[in-house]
Amino acid sequence: MACWLMKTEPDVYSFDDLLAEADRTTSWNGVRNYQARNLMREMRAGDRVLIYHSGGEPHVAGLASVAREAYPDPTAWDPGSEYHDPAASPENPRWSMVDVRGEEALPAPVTLAELKANPRLAAMAVVQRGQRLSVQRVREEELAEVLRMARAKAAGGK
Repeated sequence: MACWLMKTEPDVYSFDDLLAEADRTTSWNGVRNYQARNLMREMRAGDRVLIYHSGGEPHVAGLASVAREAYPDPTAWDPGSEYHDPAASPENPRWSMVDVRGEEALPAPVTLAELKANPRLAAMAVVQRGQRLSVQRVREEELAEVLRMARAKAAGGK
């Protein structure tokens, strides 16, 4: 099982919005970066996902899982969509999306500053300078450390 981090702007779609969805599940559409698309195509049902809010004070907000593996993103061939790509069509979809299910909010958010301050997370993609990709791989030990940090912070520790 793989682990991932997916970024979202909380004022556009927050982790709370995900938890409010029917079955706490949504399609993660509108990704228009080939590298991020390719990473989503590697995702498998059941993979764990950290949901990261990139707006405001950036932070990891919750834990999700991949509910449905990559399939064509129909917003690409919808002329009325903000994610329309004139080169895409149902025959040549170009863009993919996955379905994500919200599992649980973290007991306390873990900020980007806290991630950067933790030497155990020094290699984590999200803390790297210039790393702006909206979908990133996360090692299992990084996921475990972020979850540990959230529990410790909620309990008043480090």
